[in-house]
Amino acid sequence: MSDLNQALHPKRKRLTFLDRFLTLWIFLAMILGISIGYFIPSSAENINKYSSGSTNIFLAIGLILMMYPPLVKIKFTEIPKVLNQPKILLASFIITWIIGPFLMFLLAVFFLKDQPEYMTGLIIIGLAPCIAMVVVWNELAAGNRQLVAGLVGINSLIQVFFFSIYAYFYLEIMLPLFGIHGLSLNITITEIATTVRIYLGIPFLTALLTRIILIKTKGEEWLNRKFIPAISPITLMALLFTIIIMFCLKGNAIVSVPFDVLKIALPLVIFFAIMFTLMFFIGKYLGATYADNVALSFTAAGNNFELAIAVSIGVFGINSGQAFAGVIGPLVEVPALIILVNVAFWLRKKLYQNTAS
Repeated sequence: MSDLNQALHPKRKRLTFLDRFLTLWIFLAMILGISIGYFIPSSAENINKYSSGSTNIFLAIGLILMMYPPLVKIKFTEIPKVLNQPKILLASFIITWIIGPFLMFLLAVFFLKDQPEYMTGLIIIGLAPCIAMVVVWNELAAGNRQLVAGLVGINSLIQVFFFSIYAYFYLEIMLPLFGIHGLSLNITITEIATTVRIYLGIPFLTALLTRIILIKTKGEEWLNRKFIPAISPITLMALLFTIIIMFCLKGNAIVSVPFDVLKIALPLVIFFAIMFTLMFFIGKYLGATYADNVALSFTAAGNNFELAIAVSIGVFGINSGQAFAGVIGPLVEVPALIILVNVAFWLRKKLYQNTAS
């Protein structure tokens, strides 16, 4: 984590105790969540009581708080300038929306064909890129905040209008081509839009209003020097809280069927590694700076697990194999993408050492 910390603190300021051992806290949060869910079975039931439809209130609060500080740092007026990179954006679109879903489909069929519920859940995970956690991973790896905000906005709109079409194509058309009976997935644009509004709209709008109000009343310098440093620790605390809740909800299942967890985890790890590496090297080839490449690569590698979980629970039920696969997704993503944060810094040393990027 030294590379991560150096990037976040280029002048080698004294790091806080939490910053120095970020990876350790994340793994401890995972262990704590599993332990609570396994040794106190009623905890998951109690947490699920605080849900509205397929949205768990605790998870929503954790994700919203986690995204708020990084979004406050974004200079929204500069987003249009950052998006004026047609080659890089086209490559991002092709890899994220064409190669990504197809790769996850192939991995799901190859590894989980004999367990169709898990296979379906994995396919659903691959249908949409991340619009929440990617902001956090980009921040940890010192990526371009304006670019990731622009990509998140574009991907959110695409998800709202095309997720149902993607689901129909892969579950009704592609699966039969591989000798597997097609599966109907009835999910409306309104339902997807609701999920996007909760996990992206609330923190995005709050961050935008924060910048407008504070810049007008206190000035931009005060915002950058006083307010942002004060709220920055919220991201880590909310991340740890979210991880504990996620693992707690499925703690008993994870311990009871560990081999099923591994079956779902393996194709996910392969997906993260391939997508991140592919996008990073293509981005470098196209001339992307390190900061831009981080935003592009984490956008390509991450998935919208919030939407996948909501869809799986809404369509197949909370106790379905599809919902189980959806919950396992972020449990695998957290440690995998934390590792990729460090990989990003390693690649910066290897590929950007002679540039100012």
